[in-house]
Amino acid sequence: MRANLFSSWWSTAVTLALAYLVLRGLAGLFAWGVVHAVWSVPVGANGMADPSACLDAAGVGACWAVIADKWRLILFGRFPYHEQWRPALVVGLFIGLYAVSAMRRFWHAGLALAWVVVLAGVGVLMWGGVLGLAPVPEDSWGGLPITLILATFGLAFAFPLAVLVALGRRARGLPAVRALCVLYVELIRGVPLISVLFMASVMFPLFLPEGVNIDKLLRAQVAFILFTAAYLAEVIRGGLQALPAGQAEAADALGLTYWQKTRLVILPQALRLVIPPLVNTFIGSFKDTSLVLIIGLFDLLSMGHVALSDPPWQSFSTEVYLFLAVIYIAFCFAMSQYSRSLERGLDRSRRR
Repeated sequence: MRANLFSSWWSTAVTLALAYLVLRGLAGLFAWGVVHAVWSVPVGANGMADPSACLDAAGVGACWAVIADKWRLILFGRFPYHEQWRPALVVGLFIGLYAVSAMRRFWHAGLALAWVVVLAGVGVLMWGGVLGLAPVPEDSWGGLPITLILATFGLAFAFPLAVLVALGRRARGLPAVRALCVLYVELIRGVPLISVLFMASVMFPLFLPEGVNIDKLLRAQVAFILFTAAYLAEVIRGGLQALPAGQAEAADALGLTYWQKTRLVILPQALRLVIPPLVNTFIGSFKDTSLVLIIGLFDLLSMGHVALSDPPWQSFSTEVYLFLAVIYIAFCFAMSQYSRSLERGLDRSRRR
């Protein structure tokens, strides 16, 4: 600390000034968010929450009562109140699946089966209509389950597609495949995600035969898969190009086929080189799910907007957005920390 923060008079002055500003800001935030905050409000005779206490504390303390009153709407959308244990269980299943998938001792064929079972269970819980569960239309879905469904299915299907596209762009002996992969990547990367979602929601149904209708959630999911795969393909291609040519030559010398060489030698090393940009793309895709509002789907952020449309709570958007930010940061920070631990583990095995 002495060498880095107090090595000279000007360094000491800057350190003290920054420490004063940080401490003052934290003290003000603590006073606003905890000391003078309103945590609950009474319920009026009409059964609605009375925000008068929050209005009296405006500018002095936070009104966390809006979260206490609207957290179900924000997290689970318009899912039937007495059935909201189902989307809550879906969120728990997703988090459990992420945790198991992050443990290297579970990286075997059984993990793929676990993904199939969990994703099938998610569909049963959300749609219902079987096993005694009441059917719930997709128009009633919303909140965190929609965000996790779009992000999880999108990345799960986009990653293998991205690997194939990246390999296709490097297939010098297949010019037609290479040209098709280049066209796909450049076309998708050349337009914003909103345009892809708009095309999937509005334009794509116009090309379907009469009487054929694909629900908008599936159309949005396909748009996410195609968009994410294009960006992931370029990240993976960067890892393939960074790999020394001697690795492929050594695999050829061993008599491995193209797919054996790719699966056992090339891809494992290439993916290890691009873990940071891969996770960066995953995080970006997770946050991009907020754009589905344009096609009438209500994800976590969109349900925050809906909660603020209630007139008594329109003045307390700061608290709602802070609540949403905490959820997004928690998921993104978990992905970031896992990528760092994965990098350390793989580097340790390589050094051995």
